[in-house]
Amino acid sequence: MLMKPDCIPCILRMSISSIRMLTSDEKIIKEFFCKILEIPSLQGLCWDITSSEVIELVMEKMMDVMGDPDPFYSLKVQQNKRISDLETRLVNLLKEAPDPLYLATQLATLGNAIDLMISDTPLDIETAIRESLQETRIPEDKFLAFRNKLDESELVLYFGDNSGEIILDRLLIETMKECRKDLEIVFVVRSLPTLNDATLTEAKMVGLDKITPVLENGINGPLPGTITARCSREVKDLLQRADLIISKGGGNFDTLEEEKYLHRNTTFLLLSKCIPYCNYFHTELHEPILANFFQK
Repeated sequence: MLMKPDCIPCILRMSISSIRMLTSDEKIIKEFFCKILEIPSLQGLCWDITSSEVIELVMEKMMDVMGDPDPFYSLKVQQNKRISDLETRLVNLLKEAPDPLYLATQLATLGNAIDLMISDTPLDIETAIRESLQETRIPEDKFLAFRNKLDESELVLYFGDNSGEIILDRLLIETMKECRKDLEIVFVVRSLPTLNDATLTEAKMVGLDKITPVLENGINGPLPGTITARCSREVKDLLQRADLIISKGGGNFDTLEEEKYLHRNTTFLLLSKCIPYCNYFHTELHEPILANFFQK
């Protein structure tokens, strides 16, 4: 999905809130903001670009003014710890569920909101997840199509998103493997840090590499998304061979939605966090989205 007018104020709000998490020095904050206001897309001068690519330009400027190639590392550690503290209770929920795969899919999708809840305690996050499970459900017809596709798949390529959220991705992967012992799943993370997205470091921190192969995407830049032309040869090969591609989060959706050849075998899991998503998916704000792009 290319930039919409809504993306400009959204990226600017994200940028100022992010830099204020890193420093209280108004001189640095003003320098950073002046730099990002030079980006043509944030002036409404270039629309033929995804928001993920614009955020990559923002991140480059943020890293430059902060002098840090991974400015959100401590936040990522904190996110992983907060959700790890909930893991036993979430596992018990899955054990009690009449359909563990459905619940694991719903939990992984709701996990896309963790970046919004990081200031909360584990109890607050657990309460928010429980309330969301009661209030909103993934449409059963779309889940059934996803399950059927999974049943006939041999290789699944799973593109991860945020730290913390990757623990719920791990629970979904474990549940999928319990349903299909012979299923091959490869989990893909960012090669370079960007925002609070998971890299190989954060994936290993939560033991994802212990249950399934974890692969860096090979993209040489702080892109919070996936552009296949910039991926490593290994990831490109897996994209061609995968029976099912699972894409988590808005950044991956914005970029992979533009890769029309992937629309034959891709499931997008995310939340409808903005009006353009609501319009695209025909949902209300903050609803969980499971969108299948399957072709025979």
